[in-house]
Amino acid sequence: MPPSPASVEDEVENGVTTPYCKLSIYPKLSQRNRRFVRIEMRSLTPFGLFCSLFLQQSKRPMPDQKGPLKKSQLEQAHLFKGVEYESIIGLLEDCPVHELQQEDLLLNRGESNHFLFVILSGHLRVHLELSVDPVTVLGPGEVVGELSLIDGQPTSAYVVADDLCHVLALNEKTLWSLVEASHIVARNMLFVLSRRLRHGDSIILTSQQLQREYAHYAVIDALTGLYNRRWLDTMLARQMGRSKKGQLSLCLLLMDVDRFKEYNETNGRQAGDRALHTLALTLRESMRPGEMLARYGEDKFMALLPELDVATAQNLGERVRRTIAEMKIFSLDQHPLPSVTVSLGVAQMADEDTAETMIAAAHTALAKAREG
Repeated sequence: MPPSPASVEDEVENGVTTPYCKLSIYPKLSQRNRRFVRIEMRSLTPFGLFCSLFLQQSKRPMPDQKGPLKKSQLEQAHLFKGVEYESIIGLLEDCPVHELQQEDLLLNRGESNHFLFVILSGHLRVHLELSVDPVTVLGPGEVVGELSLIDGQPTSAYVVADDLCHVLALNEKTLWSLVEASHIVARNMLFVLSRRLRHGDSIILTSQQLQREYAHYAVIDALTGLYNRRWLDTMLARQMGRSKKGQLSLCLLLMDVDRFKEYNETNGRQAGDRALHTLALTLRESMRPGEMLARYGEDKFMALLPELDVATAQNLGERVRRTIAEMKIFSLDQHPLPSVTVSLGVAQMADEDTAETMIAAAHTALAKAREG
C-alpha cells in the first residue's frame, strides 16, 4: 500500500523518495519560508492510479505542552491580571500552547486569523514590512492577534518570533467565554485594546512627523541652509500667479559667484564651501521680510522680490553686491580665506511671462552685467 499522507509529508521534509511516489517541491524555498509542498504520487499498481496532493505547511507548530497550564504562566499575562486561576483554568484546558523557533512566522499580513495569542515566554516582533525594522517587540504577558480575531478582518502586520517563544492560542469561542465568565477579563481586554489603539495613534503621529521632516529636508540645501531649486520652482510659479492676480510687481534677482571654479581650484573645496556658506548667511541678513531666497545652482543664488519694481530691485542688488565684496570668510579653524564677489541680474515679471521665461530674462540680465 502507498504510504499515508502523514508519512509522505515526513518524507518530503527529509527529502526522501519511496517506491510508491514521486516527490517534488514547488517552489524550492528555504525551510524558514516554505509553506506549500506539492507531492505527486504515481501508484505502481496495475491500475496506474495518479493523484496530486497539495499539503500546506502549517504556519504554527503543533502544541508542545501537555497537561494543564501552570498558575505562574497565567499570572504574568495582562489579559488575566487579577483573575482567579481556578475560575478560568477550565476554559483554558483545551487551548493549545505553541512553540515558535526564532524567525518562525506566527501571523502573516493580509491573511485571516482565528486566534488571540498570549505570550507565555520569549518575544515576538511586529513588522509592517518584513524587510524593515519592527514597529514594536512584544514580550511575556502581552497578546497579539486580538484585533483581527474580533473584527474578522485580515491581519495588518507580520508577527515573527524574535527568539524561542511559547504562546497560548485562544480561539474566538474561548475568548468570549472568558469575557462572559469574568468581568475582570472583560476589563483587562478593554485595557489591552486601548493600549493597542494608543500605540497605533503613536505610530501614525511618528509617521506624520517623519513625513514633515522628509518634506522639510527635500526643499532645504544642506550646505547653505537656504531653500533649494525644487522649492524655488514651486514658489516662483505660486508668486507669479499671486502677483498677476493682484496686478502686483514681482522681480527676480539672480546672483552668480565670480570665477568660483578658480576659487575652488586655488583654495580647495572646503574653502569654497565656507565661502558659499558665509555668502548665504550674508544674503539672508540682507533680505527683508517677504523676500525669498534660494540656492539655484552650485554657485548661483536667486531671490524672489514681491511688490518691487525693477529699479528698486536693482538698487537692492547693488547693495547686496557691495556687502558680499566686503564680507569676511573664515575656515572652520578660523583662518581667514580670500573674499569673493558676485555678479547680478534682475528681471521684472511681464504679463505674458512664465516661470521659465522670467528665469531666462534674469540670466540675460546677468550676462549683460558681466559684459559691462
